[in-house]
Amino acid sequence: MLCMIGGVIAVVWLLVTRLPAALEAPPRLPDDLRLPAGETAAAVTFGEGWSAIVTRTGRILIFDAAGAVTQDIAAGAAP
Repeated sequence: MLCMIGGVIAVVWLLVTRLPAALEAPPRLPDDLRLPAGETAAAVTFGEGWSAIVTRTGRILIFDAAGAVTQDIAAGAAP
């Protein structure tokens, strides 16, 4: 019984200390971000000061915080 009480206290403590960090604002894409003509996004990921969009044609486009393309990487053939 003491072990169960300790477990419940630990779970509540983890929720209280970790949940506020998860409730922060999610990352956002820059307002001026535009994909090249004919491209459609398949996946998006974020880093500090950059965003990456994988397109359906197999390109990885790296954008800076202003929405300008800084790298264009060919990831392979489209499925």
